[in-house]
Amino acid sequence: MAIDLKDKTIIITGASSGIGAASAIECARAGMNVVLNARREAQLESVAEQVRSLGRQAELVVGDISRTEVNTELIKRASDRFGGFWAVFANAGYGMEKSVLDMTMEQLHEIFEVNFFASVDLVQQAGRFLLEHDRQGHLIMCSSCLSRFSIPYYAPYAATKSSQAMIARAMRFELEPHGIEVSTIHPITTRTEFFQVASTRSGQSTDTKDVPDHAPSMFIQTPERVARALVGGLKHPRSEIWTSRIVRFASGLFGMSDWIYDKVHRSQARQYRNKHSG
Repeated sequence: MAIDLKDKTIIITGASSGIGAASAIECARAGMNVVLNARREAQLESVAEQVRSLGRQAELVVGDISRTEVNTELIKRASDRFGGFWAVFANAGYGMEKSVLDMTMEQLHEIFEVNFFASVDLVQQAGRFLLEHDRQGHLIMCSSCLSRFSIPYYAPYAATKSSQAMIARAMRFELEPHGIEVSTIHPITTRTEFFQVASTRSGQSTDTKDVPDHAPSMFIQTPERVARALVGGLKHPRSEIWTSRIVRFASGLFGMSDWIYDKVHRSQARQYRNKHSG
């Protein structure tokens, strides 16, 4: 039996664009109120207006999610405005396109701070709130298909997403006796600002494309596709919410066949070197 999301509240980070923005709107369509976070206030307010146009309520917390007090404020704002929350979607994060040797320790710490530690801090605080108030709910982290297989020049990003998946899987069964669901969602290549930001953070010339040149069209999706999968996972909770059955199957195949995995990696590395040579 599907969970009725009407009048329930969800906290979403990284909600000013891409998957986070699309998820806020799709959750509003499902009848949910939202507490939204991002650093860009104007864009966040634009998303909130779209939520309100659907007849739902939106509360905003502007700030850097890597600061634990921002997570604390999200929980407090949901409690003060809506009496609590049903779900948390720890979505904020970014990528970086660099070889392991070219990445500094400072950059490595930073990507883990945002992608991993900030998301864990949020679901920890949310989980403690639910336990303290003897409530059920659903904690979701935005992982990636790369949580199951890394690719050259995206290893640190993949490592953060794999770490999220491992934490969430354990939390799911730690909190199961309390009626608290824990899940990860695993998008594939998505048309967002992700690759533009990754290019900028990597110190490369700004690439205005929203997907990489080498990504086949069958492995490219819209943020709205991810948002619909998220709402589906909220209605029918499960450990992992995948947005592509083909990629999920491939991830299992890679785990069983090293030579296939190596062949894909070798091709990806060659394409990257060709792209950046000269």
